[in-house]
Amino acid sequence: MAQLSLFLVVLFALIVPILMARLKVNAVPTAVAEIIIGIILGASGFNIVQPTHDLAFLSNLGVILLLFLSGMEINFDLLKPKHKQEKKPGQVSPFKIALEAFFGVALLSVCLALVLKLLGLFGDTMLATIIFMTIALGVVIATLKEKDILNRPIGQTILLTAVLGEVIPLMLLTVYAAINGGNTRQLWLIILLFGVAILLLWRFKQPYLWFVKVTKSTTQLDVRLAFFLIFALVTVAERVGVENILGAFLAGIVMKLLEPSQETADKLTSIGYGFFIPIFFIMTGVKLNLRSLLAHPKSLILLPILILFLFLAKVPVALVYAQKFGSRNGIAGGFLTATTITIVLPTLAVARKLNVITRLQSDVFILAAVIVCILCPILFNAIFKLKAEDRIKEKVVILGTNALTVPVMLDLHDNWYSVKMFTTSNEHYHIYKSRVPQLKLLSQLDSESLAQSGAFTGNIFVAAMRSDDTNLRLGQLAQEQGDFKRIIICQKRADIAKVEQLRSNGMEVFDLSNVTSSLLRALIESPAVYNVLSDTKNAVYSVVVRNRQYSGRQLMDWDLASDITVSRIRRGQEWLVPHGHTVIEMGDELIFTAKYQVADRIRRVIGNK
Repeated sequence: MAQLSLFLVVLFALIVPILMARLKVNAVPTAVAEIIIGIILGASGFNIVQPTHDLAFLSNLGVILLLFLSGMEINFDLLKPKHKQEKKPGQVSPFKIALEAFFGVALLSVCLALVLKLLGLFGDTMLATIIFMTIALGVVIATLKEKDILNRPIGQTILLTAVLGEVIPLMLLTVYAAINGGNTRQLWLIILLFGVAILLLWRFKQPYLWFVKVTKSTTQLDVRLAFFLIFALVTVAERVGVENILGAFLAGIVMKLLEPSQETADKLTSIGYGFFIPIFFIMTGVKLNLRSLLAHPKSLILLPILILFLFLAKVPVALVYAQKFGSRNGIAGGFLTATTITIVLPTLAVARKLNVITRLQSDVFILAAVIVCILCPILFNAIFKLKAEDRIKEKVVILGTNALTVPVMLDLHDNWYSVKMFTTSNEHYHIYKSRVPQLKLLSQLDSESLAQSGAFTGNIFVAAMRSDDTNLRLGQLAQEQGDFKRIIICQKRADIAKVEQLRSNGMEVFDLSNVTSSLLRALIESPAVYNVLSDTKNAVYSVVVRNRQYSGRQLMDWDLASDITVSRIRRGQEWLVPHGHTVIEMGDELIFTAKYQVADRIRRVIGNK
């Protein structure tokens, strides 16, 4: 029976995502679907899967890896202060908004926990507070990625709120476990756990870089290091009387700060979500006894109240977000942050181990969390509406208004780019100001004037003034003063040595004479190629593959393959000629031809992390 239970759990871990993809069930998180399958297979349903020693071991590894990968999901760049010029008057950073929202959640969670106690439904105020303030970081990230707003201001704010909703409850859970486990004298040892995490980060930064260089398919040193970090911090956590899930979470943070490659992150994600974590979610459902739950009237009263309170606890998020992002998106953000499953499950497991909560009470909390987790992404997707400013992918700064730059600005698609243009010509300013929405007139091109006007704020910088020397100077200033991903220097006639020097300094060169002659040659030799390059409705585009659903698959198996023509694939420094059976990898850059509407969808879907 034990072997059959293990077989069925592994079998349905495979079947669930296949069925969801086949039936196009996108609104329900996979974790929730796996819990529901566990309910059907376990004591509440057909009772054909029994908790066994092997399944318990694999499930425990699953929750440890879940917390480890949650730690790796934190984007620490969001916590860094932005460039001073990027901040507009009255603009508040995403972190400050998230902090304000979560502070309200924490206060309201305490109040709701006290109400539960006054009603006589649940007496453990601290445990209820921890559960009410938790946010399912994994579910939030998946939903934001699907909406393609993870890197937008509202997406960053929701993400940071979710990070707080995972880190703070974990810390409080550690304190809670120490108090109820009679280990209050060992609370100071939590500092030791953080000290070990810092030591591992400090000592393994350089060795990790070496591991990356010498790792082979048969050794996988990066993965071995990750598991060493996990078990090192989990062991220290247990030795000092702290919950092992906090150690796993800290291991994930350490691994993130080591800045692993995308390939390493994919390996660890594959190991966790590919095997261990689904077992944890399925076994959670297996152990959930709804029959016993429904047999107790008090639990039936508690269930709808818990569902209501899980929503009410996130009302401060909706109120704070509404002031910054509008009432509609504020309400949507409140619903999304109400998702609470990944931390609730370990929290309840700790509470049961401490004997401070009954199995029946635990089942009610789990069922409430499952119901909320089903409803929240659906409500978010139905309510949330992307604003025009949130659609902008890249901020382009162009210095110089002329017959080259103005048509380019007008041809750049609004869904992808926000363009600011600058000119020193009073004549050009009056000619183009009606056609260029964001056009500014500069009296001079010195560093201070450019900085004050916001010319050093953006993602792509283009210097296209009349003088080649001026463009070179502007490019150097942009490199020194700004934080641009790309700097493009226009040159009327650039020699090869100068071009190579600029490229070695991280700049790109647009050589007008070379481009003009190349286009004329294309028109003479290959008119079709010229037509493709000059056609603004069916043009050549590029996209970097960041969506894992499209990596590891043959190009002909893509559902979007019939809508595009892929001409080249750049993998690292190598250019590949694509075929239908070419297996696409993460980070591949595809050069393709398509209509703008199709290209817009391709860049949203395939280029979405």
